[in-house]
Amino acid sequence: MRALAPGLAALAFAGCGRSDQAPGLPVAAPPHFHAELARTSHGIAHIRANDFRGIGYGLAYAYAQDNVCMFADTILTVRGERSRFFGADKPATPATNGEYGANSDFMKLNNEDSDFFFKGYLDADQLKAGYAAGSHEARDLLTGYAAGYNRYLRDYAGRYPAACNRAPWVRPITYEDMMLVLAEKALHASGQVFAQEIVDGAREGGIPPAGKGAPVTAGDPGFLQRRLERLTREQLGSNGLALGKDVTASGRGILLGNPHYPWTGTDRFYQAHLTIPGRYDAMGVILGGIPMIVIGFNKDVAWTHTVTRAVHFTTFRLALDPADPGGTTYLYDGVPAKMTSKTVSVDSLRPDGGMATRSKTFYFTRQGVVLVKPEAGMSWSAQAVHVLADANRHNTRLIEQWIGLGSARNVRDMKASLDTIVGLPWVNTLAADRNGHVLYADTSLVPKVGAAMFASDCLVLPQLLMFDGSRSACAWAHDARAPAGVHSPVDAPWMLRTDYVGNSNDSYWLSNPRALLTGPAPFGYSPLYGAVGVAQMLRTRIGFRQLEDALLEKRLHMGDVQELAFANRVYAAELMLPELLPLCRVSVDVLVAQACRALGAWDRRANLDSRGAVLFREFWNRASSIPDKWAVPLDAADPVNTPRGLAPAAGPAMLAALKEAAQYMSALSVPLDGRLGDYQSDTRNGVRVPLHGAVGDIDGSYNSIHMETALQADGYHQIGWGTSYVQTVTFDEAGPVAQAMLLYGQSVDPASPYHVDQLSLYSQKTWPLLPFNQGSIRADPHYLATTLSE
Repeated sequence: MRALAPGLAALAFAGCGRSDQAPGLPVAAPPHFHAELARTSHGIAHIRANDFRGIGYGLAYAYAQDNVCMFADTILTVRGERSRFFGADKPATPATNGEYGANSDFMKLNNEDSDFFFKGYLDADQLKAGYAAGSHEARDLLTGYAAGYNRYLRDYAGRYPAACNRAPWVRPITYEDMMLVLAEKALHASGQVFAQEIVDGAREGGIPPAGKGAPVTAGDPGFLQRRLERLTREQLGSNGLALGKDVTASGRGILLGNPHYPWTGTDRFYQAHLTIPGRYDAMGVILGGIPMIVIGFNKDVAWTHTVTRAVHFTTFRLALDPADPGGTTYLYDGVPAKMTSKTVSVDSLRPDGGMATRSKTFYFTRQGVVLVKPEAGMSWSAQAVHVLADANRHNTRLIEQWIGLGSARNVRDMKASLDTIVGLPWVNTLAADRNGHVLYADTSLVPKVGAAMFASDCLVLPQLLMFDGSRSACAWAHDARAPAGVHSPVDAPWMLRTDYVGNSNDSYWLSNPRALLTGPAPFGYSPLYGAVGVAQMLRTRIGFRQLEDALLEKRLHMGDVQELAFANRVYAAELMLPELLPLCRVSVDVLVAQACRALGAWDRRANLDSRGAVLFREFWNRASSIPDKWAVPLDAADPVNTPRGLAPAAGPAMLAALKEAAQYMSALSVPLDGRLGDYQSDTRNGVRVPLHGAVGDIDGSYNSIHMETALQADGYHQIGWGTSYVQTVTFDEAGPVAQAMLLYGQSVDPASPYHVDQLSLYSQKTWPLLPFNQGSIRADPHYLATTLSE
């Protein structure tokens, strides 16, 4: 027998059911939960069971082995119990020494406000009703997951990782807790965007919230756009590329999935393979404890997601009834309507060890929850109140949707599942199948507010997506093919093709530059799906530019797609340097001339051996914000190649930015032609790993790596977010052929052998082959299997 990996020895013995039933005794009842758990190289978890209860059971056990502290902390968040154990004023658990962090990348609240938000905003009764009306498979999965996690807590009691061993907040969970976990994920791009404003809109002890009585003005309505930009450009991002039979050497589909997600928060990916013989067999990654493959593949189709530019909420302004001095009655089509309310209490640990309790009351109209942000024009005044209408607040279809995607036989099946279930909260879908067909679709939950509504007097404040909530004519419309108030995916942006589709977090418009997607006449898709005819991010543009360049040479193999993923071309340099270099070469400034020579010798990539990449990053961090810098403006018919070139009038500002960057580096004693691998790295457990890749959106690197530190004398340090899980998948006669890596590894425990063990693969651009069928799983050199039953 092969040696047991740390943490699995107890599992191998404690997890086995008895098979030595004495003859003549009554036959034992079958176990309520049963799963086979196997591990292969890098700790990839393969769960095999007869039903979804067993899948959830085995998956939770494996996930807890690698991430119990992080998940236990997550449970505190969604229960609204952070203050009880950590105190009211502290922030979420910070990431230290490579260990997990519980901070959210979507809201920055102290523990008490976080507790109030989750207790006040999530509606357990509505969630229960939603799951009760949905698939029994989803309910079974959540039930099994809770049981498997609790089994781990019993088996490993007293032997948890150092970050939470014997901590009082590591406690058993319930089916209801798992509903809350899923609800939190659904809110990333809607409710959590406004979490502080929602908490501020609650009343305490009958006292009106801050802003009551203030005039309805719009001092800073632009805050919303900044938050949405930050969501897709500074917090979540992804590349997705699906190639069809017209452009692949095999005639079969090839998929690249490259999500750019946080490394230290609770939205980390985890590699898993889930199998119910004859029903479900998919491999890929789960996300932050979600008990289902969210990005992955089966034997016939592979898929990935990118965060969409669509918006999943609107706000409303409602006139208040002057006859109600409490300000909790609003007018709807002239008829008074009373708000509903929900009072919640939060217990907080005091410095002296005692417990303090505070209560707040949240208020809701038919459209949504009351929120306040007076400086943005959202006040609870004597005349009006403002509310958030959130398409994802009661979305309980996530699990059912991902079961459907993982069960699809081709991209048409996948589209049918997306159209029917309507469960994806805030992502696009890109997919490729073995027949060489590819799919792009934004089927995320988008309010059914058409272009005509935006052009009407219903729109009160465009910057806040604010509509008149006092008239039914301005409400979200309904479509019988979709949940109440949201667009049916049938009418949303999508395309089926046989060449390719791609997305890097810009809108649906540029999903294929050969066929720009504009929507139905005369108005196109709802403006909530994103803008068309606007300049695209440089990361989007380089993705299509390098693909078209490669297709000029040949039809592509999966290895070619892997080269594109890590080509590390810096598109800003390709667009700007042809005009900038002649300008700086004639500069009389010695430092500018020196910097110019370094950039001239640079290969315009961000590989480990690239010399000049650090200088260009420091220069472009300063130069990218220079206005009117492009010589050739956007051509809406050619969004990949425009805008481009240096506008002559911007030349002096560019040279000044270059000099400033060179001075900064010189002050740090960083050579202007320093090798990137010597100045960009991640160090865990004392092991330094050099990193290729550049920033992404700002500089046009397809491979996006965001470092936690600014440039220091010894470089940039520690990945904060960016390339995380990367998969390439195609198909042969036997099934899927998949190569993938999870850069930060399976575990957040620094003592685990699966902690950041795959980062060196990324550094070396080495793509491991994933074992999918039973023969390849058992042949893996690190194969280890056991059985769990209860």
